[in-house]
Amino acid sequence: MRVALRPRSGCLVLCLCLSVVTLLLQSLWVPLEMTRDDPAGSSPEDLGQRGLSFRNLALRLEALSTQVQRLSREKDGSKLTRNDLTLLLQSFRQDQQGLARLVERELKRVSQRLDQLSRHHQHHHQAEAPTPLDNRRSHTGPNEKCEVPVDPAYPVCAEKVEFLQAQWESDPCYAFYGVDGTTCSILTYLSQTEDFCPPRDGRNHSSLPWHQKPQAHTEKTEIRKSLLPLYEAISNNSSPAIKFIRSRVEKMSERWIQAGLRMKESSNNTVSTQMRVLLYPGALSGSVGQHFEAMVERGGPLGELVQWADLSACLTILGHNLIFSTSQHQLHSLIGAAPGRGSCPIQRPLTFDLIYTDYHGLAHLQGAMGLAFKHYQCRFRILDSFGTEPAFNFASYARSHGYKTLWGSWDLQPLQYMTMFPHTPDNSFLGFVSEGTVRKGSELEPASYKKDRIAVVYGKQEYMWQGKYEYVKVISEELETHATVYQPPGHTLRLPSFIRNHGLLTQEHFQQLLRKAKLFVGLGFPYEGPAPIEAIGVGCVFIQPTFDPPHSSANNDFYKGKPTTRQISSQHPYAEKFIGKPYVWTVDVTNKTDIREAVKAILRSEVKSFTPQEFTCVGMLKRVLGYITHQNFCSKSVPTWPPKSALRVHLGPLGQSCVSACRRSSLVCEPALFHHLNTPAAFTRLGLSCASMLPELNHLFPSYSPWGRQCGLQQEPLLFSCAGSDPSYRRLCPCRSHLTG
Repeated sequence: MRVALRPRSGCLVLCLCLSVVTLLLQSLWVPLEMTRDDPAGSSPEDLGQRGLSFRNLALRLEALSTQVQRLSREKDGSKLTRNDLTLLLQSFRQDQQGLARLVERELKRVSQRLDQLSRHHQHHHQAEAPTPLDNRRSHTGPNEKCEVPVDPAYPVCAEKVEFLQAQWESDPCYAFYGVDGTTCSILTYLSQTEDFCPPRDGRNHSSLPWHQKPQAHTEKTEIRKSLLPLYEAISNNSSPAIKFIRSRVEKMSERWIQAGLRMKESSNNTVSTQMRVLLYPGALSGSVGQHFEAMVERGGPLGELVQWADLSACLTILGHNLIFSTSQHQLHSLIGAAPGRGSCPIQRPLTFDLIYTDYHGLAHLQGAMGLAFKHYQCRFRILDSFGTEPAFNFASYARSHGYKTLWGSWDLQPLQYMTMFPHTPDNSFLGFVSEGTVRKGSELEPASYKKDRIAVVYGKQEYMWQGKYEYVKVISEELETHATVYQPPGHTLRLPSFIRNHGLLTQEHFQQLLRKAKLFVGLGFPYEGPAPIEAIGVGCVFIQPTFDPPHSSANNDFYKGKPTTRQISSQHPYAEKFIGKPYVWTVDVTNKTDIREAVKAILRSEVKSFTPQEFTCVGMLKRVLGYITHQNFCSKSVPTWPPKSALRVHLGPLGQSCVSACRRSSLVCEPALFHHLNTPAAFTRLGLSCASMLPELNHLFPSYSPWGRQCGLQQEPLLFSCAGSDPSYRRLCPCRSHLTG
């Protein structure tokens, strides 16, 4: 008779069986002082092998049982997709096979030990004890003696062995990989799972289980005509943040599909290999995620969710296979993390070609991958709203030069950080898509809207209005002024009486309000969000405060600790510098005359809706396709994209960054081209005579100092930086042209 078990029932039965076996093995682990038939004169290490063997097996079973229980909890907490279940079962099958081998090995040891005891009783044989000299460098197992090798190629092997002898029980993952405290087991682990000790048994480190390359993908991408795969990927989560993401994707689905079809019709569209991509917003996981989720429905920041939604849709349309997760437990299963606290490498090669995450997710990955984190970090892409400059990214340099903050210091390629706006060319501009277009005929084009004499204030939290009464009052004298401030239950808002507050609106209702409004009013905070771009996209004019002096990490609490030296000249520098009038007006909010004149000029103007090309679906599709096709941070060779033919060399003025030096000539700085300038010949071509030329760790190099005619070359490629300036240096800048918008 066959009995059908539900997945949860099967997991519970398996847990029960594992627990029974564990108890049985632990019962066989007899304390040493209770055995009477041990051979006289044996060392404690010899006598302890029986207990350690059974104890090791019990620990392995306990770790496997924990993994089964975790699988059971995930089954209850979320609806896993077929891909998720396949990965979990593969991981479980590997653990099961390893456990079977361990059981077989331990049973053989038990049999051998029983034979030895039998011969002892028959022949009254007394074993010879090892001398203290033998124990100083070796531990003995039942049938083997292991010495710590001395090999110049592995200088920290002895140190690692000593560490694990003292700490192997600090993380269950060591027992999971077969460590039982003996030197032999530790050397096996350090040579076969990690690579700190010389390979044993003729192995080489290229065969480490997490080093082996998975089977290469052969399928090619094809532009999709449906977002159904994305809906399936996020269907197992009903949190407020995921609801927002799904709602946005559904609302913009037709635009994405139409943009994809236009991409497909493009004659220069290149076919690329289909990639397996994991999207893991760490800010939505754990205790941080709970706080973020709570803020979603209380007027908290939605910019990051907008970006995650648009990135998900973009990758889906481009034809890649996505898994979307906000569960740290599921993350461990997906990457094959060993049971425990993350001290050990993952169990198998990483099956994802790309992992998009954020700073929180990066910490979660590091805490789960052990030594494998560095090996695979070239596959990570970090959504980083405000950007990370190279001086903050390179850990040792940040520590020694005062750039260390709570963020940064990950030693990634700076282009692996993907920003909301093009803050610095050192990072990759990912962006998002403005909702400010409507369908018109068969194409999607910006539309004009009939505007009422209405202003909408940009600020969903009451604290954002502090100190802005006079500024908003001047605007309200000319336009009916509306707000969308969140009002907590039982709380009375202290907004000006002339403000008509709608409370927190859904994105759809907020868009409807913007379509009627003439003016979108920035209060100075939040900084650099997507809302002003979307307001301009539906025909609003954006007015915002100027900052004098500019806000930065040196004088502003919000930017303090962020890994950037940028000087923020207004609430939205991108809108100010790259869009400008008549769509964007930046004013001194302490000068009522300036405010009043700006508002009157805006009311006299006829401004149509406007969306920069880079914030359209087609623009983002092209950008992401370019990154996936050309950015390969796992290659050890110098970058080949953009090509050298795009390089325009500029020698910047004293005290000016390469960002500014290139922009003066309507160009952009391209960090991937720096290596062409990091040679003595580059200084010669610019007509610079160098009295000295030495490589140095300095994020301003390559550069020239006229005092002493000193020429500096960059010693560390991770420090090539378009950002950064110093009054003593003229920087050698790799500029290139770009398409407007």
